[in-house]
Amino acid sequence: MKEEQRLITPWDFDDGTVDEFFVPEYIVEMGQEVLKEYDLKVNSMEVITTKGDKGGLIWKIETNQGPKSFKLLHRRPTRSMFSLGAQEYLVVEKKAKVPPIIKTKAGEKWVEAGGKLWFVAEWIEPLEPVGKDLEGAKDLCRAIGEFHRLSKGYQPPEGAEKASRLYRWPKTYKKIANKIDWFKDIAHAYKEMPASSTILDVADMFKEQAEKAYVALEQSAYHELVSRGNKAWGLVHQDYGWSNGQKGPDGMWIIDLDGVAYDLPIRDLQKLITGTMDDLGGWDLHWTHEMIKAYDEANPIDNEMFTILINDLSLPNLFYKNVKEIVFEPTVFMDEELNTLIHRIADNDQSKWPVIEELQKQWKGKSTET
Repeated sequence: MKEEQRLITPWDFDDGTVDEFFVPEYIVEMGQEVLKEYDLKVNSMEVITTKGDKGGLIWKIETNQGPKSFKLLHRRPTRSMFSLGAQEYLVVEKKAKVPPIIKTKAGEKWVEAGGKLWFVAEWIEPLEPVGKDLEGAKDLCRAIGEFHRLSKGYQPPEGAEKASRLYRWPKTYKKIANKIDWFKDIAHAYKEMPASSTILDVADMFKEQAEKAYVALEQSAYHELVSRGNKAWGLVHQDYGWSNGQKGPDGMWIIDLDGVAYDLPIRDLQKLITGTMDDLGGWDLHWTHEMIKAYDEANPIDNEMFTILINDLSLPNLFYKNVKEIVFEPTVFMDEELNTLIHRIADNDQSKWPVIEELQKQWKGKSTET
């Protein structure tokens, strides 16, 4: 279709007066023009979710060929091409349970308009979240393990960016340690803020964890593993959790692949375990062991990868994730709510280390047996 003159930009929800499902009229009109590129009769459009701060959204559209998902992707077109190529690869080449892309009348996987990519995919139904219990967590782990295994060998389409985080681990570990120093400097500069003293109480402990994890990473098999290249490891989801892994009539489906990138697969598993332990209010050995075991059933973890997983779990992931926003607006984010949250994170951290120690013992025993 002819490129629109008006580019899509993030729209603002910050004043609190705009409904979270608000979509600017020019976006709606552009979307309707995009849909003319498809051999579909659209009966209705329902906004499912928006990323107004980034300029993206998802509609559920009812058509003469059943319900479909209609998405405006907020990333650069070349970056979105990487993700859509991956979605097509997983469906066509690997028969993975991810939503198939609907082609345009011209046989294209996407339409570019407003400086962004739009696409239509099957709306998989019925889908429902797994239970917030151990069995549900294990289902999620098996599903993402299968996703990682099937995604190996992916080659992005011509013109797409090669989105890879595979070689960035040392830089990421260093960044966490360095930014914790920034957190300390900000806390000193804004001593009157409720969270300042708590940040100063725990920052050195978390920085030491990050520094030790960096040293351990450099001493691990990391560099040898990543030397095998992107296609050898396949894709991570990057935003995987209880909403993006759902149960359908024929098994677990993985949706919202917009941010997929090449990486060592256990990064998704680390995030899932860390988030689940946060939800539980503390680290639970049985849950953690069973989650790793379920993943291992779908995508076997060798000793080298297990060591890297344990090291990634050792990072102060929760602390960094929840405190990093203070760099942008200290007087907004360093409030009493953050103060309470940091206390909870510090308590959670104390329960982590006995679990990690026991996991290593159990894995060593497993390795001896096999």
